[in-house]
Amino acid sequence: MQFPDLRWTYPPSVSVADIAKLAIGALILYEATNVIYNLYFHPLSRFPGPLLHRAKRLTYVIRFNQGKLSLDLLKLHAKYGPVVRIAPNELAFEDPDAFKDVYGRRTGIAPPADEMTKPDESYHIKGEARSIMSEGREKHALLRRQLASGFSERAMREQEPIIGGYIDLLIRRLREYCVDRDSVDPATGMQAMKEMNMTSWYAWTTFDVIGDLAFGEPFGCLERAKYDPWVAAIGKAVRFSAVVLGVKFLGYEFVLRPLLRMMNKYRREHNRLCMEKLQRRAEMTTERPDLIEGLLKKRKDWGLDINQLMQNSSNLIIAGSETTATALTGVTYLLLKNPDALRKVVDEVRSSFTSEEEITLLSVSSLTYMLACLNEALRLYPPIAVGLPRIVPKGGAVVAGVFVPEDSTVSVWHWAVYHSDKLWTKPFAFRPERFLHDPKYANDKLDALQPFSVGPRNCLGRNLAYAEMRLILARILYNFDMQLANEDEDWLDQRTYILWAKPALNVYMKPVAR
Repeated sequence: MQFPDLRWTYPPSVSVADIAKLAIGALILYEATNVIYNLYFHPLSRFPGPLLHRAKRLTYVIRFNQGKLSLDLLKLHAKYGPVVRIAPNELAFEDPDAFKDVYGRRTGIAPPADEMTKPDESYHIKGEARSIMSEGREKHALLRRQLASGFSERAMREQEPIIGGYIDLLIRRLREYCVDRDSVDPATGMQAMKEMNMTSWYAWTTFDVIGDLAFGEPFGCLERAKYDPWVAAIGKAVRFSAVVLGVKFLGYEFVLRPLLRMMNKYRREHNRLCMEKLQRRAEMTTERPDLIEGLLKKRKDWGLDINQLMQNSSNLIIAGSETTATALTGVTYLLLKNPDALRKVVDEVRSSFTSEEEITLLSVSSLTYMLACLNEALRLYPPIAVGLPRIVPKGGAVVAGVFVPEDSTVSVWHWAVYHSDKLWTKPFAFRPERFLHDPKYANDKLDALQPFSVGPRNCLGRNLAYAEMRLILARILYNFDMQLANEDEDWLDQRTYILWAKPALNVYMKPVAR
């Protein structure tokens, strides 16, 4: 009888290459399964959109970080219609009704399902304190209610000396720098004009204003006629935020977070400087009519720590300066490219006031053509060009007449909606008259312009922004004749990430003799 050989035999050796092949195969299988699910079985699979966008979030992230996604959306709506699937779980809407359906409160529905929430991946970085931008419904309402006092009509009247002081300084600086005192123009025999970069001058003004209103001290940009290092770092930090957002969208934040923290020196520097300014502001013993006085009063009652105050102050700085400066730069360029509109708004300003002292936050509200110019500039060059995502609540929701399943992400992309020929007559033309009931533009959907958003999370500083823009623009038009230094340049040919990557807007400014 023969017994089997029971001696132990070793399994064949497994090499590193074999393990790598197995891992790669598993990854390919997982990705292929995920793509097939997204294309054919996902709850949003019935909505049209580009194949690569529907299959994976990667194309979205690439185009976003190339600064082109906001511009892509116009072409995508033209090709696929008013509802486009721009990522496996995200829909973009072109219909003006989508603004109130996505960002407003839904009547007849009990909270919290009456309000679409913000996705954390778009608004919050793990490990950082939350702010009014990223807080949940209840805390957001508390913060907004307390911050609102700094944006009230009464507060704006009390803030006017602060705001006006920096605009006075802007006008003085422009007069000092707009002529080359060491050179003569051979054509006129007068002092040669210097190119003034209005991208910088507007930014310096709005950052100084908001610095004082948020921290009780300016950044000193206008005084020195140069960027404060912190102000310069803000732009770089915002640009890097697009990279962080892409990493989060792809689900790799847990892997790259330590590396991103190490690389993002601009964000660290921004937070450090913000903290220093906030601590100095918190130590002030007298009340000020500024934007964070309300939060400081409730700091102890609500248990707000210094990091939460810092995040809210940081949001105020960026939202209250960069966006206003962008709008002012945009309207200046568009007016200088459209001489008829420039002539009309200059005539309106100079015929409305007999002295500069008459130009106030209250009096500029009567400049109806200027307001139309600002609205048209906000349409053609919205400071926030992207879509602001929201999550559809349990049970799903109807957006612009279309049912969207729960947990989907929905948004309205501003630049695309503002340039749609379905909503606007001659959408790429600068026509302020469309906001003055001109019958040529009777079919324009004016409610499609929502640069400050709508609903319970709309921009708290809307009224302040409009007042500040009107006052600054009126003072400049009253004091200077302007001309583009590079008239053939298409200044609007820019990339937009979270904010626009604005180049220099060089302008010749000739002081008006009176």
